[in-house]
Amino acid sequence: MKRYVLVGTGIRGYQMFALPIVKDFSSNAVLVGLYDINIQRAHYVQQQLGGSIPIFDDFEKMIHEQKPDCVIIATMDAVHGKYILASLAAGCQVICEKPMVITAEECNQIARAERSAGKQVTVTFNCRFMPAFAHIKELLMQDVIGSIQHINLEWFLDRSHGADYFRRWHRKIENSGSLLVHKATHHFDIVNWFIGQKPNEVFAHGALNFYGCAERQLSMRCSTCKQTQHCGYAYPDTKNPDIQGLYFAAESEDNYYRDRCIFDPEINIWDTMSLCVNYDQGAMLTYSLNAYSPYEGWKMSITGSKGRLEAEEFYSGKQAGQPEHTAHVYFPNGNITTYSTPQASGTHGGGDDRLRKFLFEGVSDDPLGQAASSREGILSAIIGIAAGKSILSGNPIKISSLLENDLF
Repeated sequence: MKRYVLVGTGIRGYQMFALPIVKDFSSNAVLVGLYDINIQRAHYVQQQLGGSIPIFDDFEKMIHEQKPDCVIIATMDAVHGKYILASLAAGCQVICEKPMVITAEECNQIARAERSAGKQVTVTFNCRFMPAFAHIKELLMQDVIGSIQHINLEWFLDRSHGADYFRRWHRKIENSGSLLVHKATHHFDIVNWFIGQKPNEVFAHGALNFYGCAERQLSMRCSTCKQTQHCGYAYPDTKNPDIQGLYFAAESEDNYYRDRCIFDPEINIWDTMSLCVNYDQGAMLTYSLNAYSPYEGWKMSITGSKGRLEAEEFYSGKQAGQPEHTAHVYFPNGNITTYSTPQASGTHGGGDDRLRKFLFEGVSDDPLGQAASSREGILSAIIGIAAGKSILSGNPIKISSLLENDLF
């Protein structure tokens, strides 16, 4: 029986890890500690899980007393590195929510610490377990388009999901590293996974075009705004019991407000982003992320030496909800082959369920290479980190200027 503790008892930590461990994986895993800087939030999770899992207000005390095999980290992104390093130093394995870290310095520190400790950091890239991306990976491994030369990936968030990043702590670059780190680390990891090469240089542009408009702000938060009933961007989940218990009832502990106005001028991340990446073996990526699209999803094209694969998926809007995911492969002779795979139910396109089984039950083999280590966590995060530096400086950024090459 493997012993786990959870650091960060917000909605992701609770629903992705704590509740499933107790409910679905009790034959393999036991949750022996809950830690959060907001003790009220931890109490809420404790009560939802039956009231017996110990709560701690001191991380080191929890590690010392509970002696976990593995620490699960689901905190705000900016402190992932702090808890990873402390967990490795204590001799624990680590499961960390993406992004693994938000600075290049932490990338180097964790690579060194993991090597020294002899323990492993696993990063929870659930996109690798989504049927659409797993299917594309299979096709690429079958060499259907030959060696990969270029990927174009367009990702668009709608004004419900996308707007929510601008209500929460993610809205500040010092907390999340921007959406190029917090959100796009998923997308960069998928591309890295497909290509199998190391990023070499990044050049990016970014702007805050829609959110953070002070002229449109009417109140600090939706629940105190007189125009809430007439605002198309008002926070819709104020009556959700988990949101009430985890956030609204816990505000007095840390003054964190879950329903901040999306037009608050304190917002300093970008909502419109594009970048180019070249890789050490010649492949190239062009990528864009928009956080205020009228519908949500992605479009991807992968061009190789033998042909071109095109795929897309929609999560909201009229095109959403297709029973199968399809990928079309175009060949120079004019032939087209269409490949299909059934869609899956569950959060994040079924990726969360499959990832949890992988984490808490284990597998005998991993033919697609879906397991993501600290190296994968670093090489995806560093693209977003470099992109942020490129936006601020106006210059391309060499990955070698950020990472200690002998560690990778």
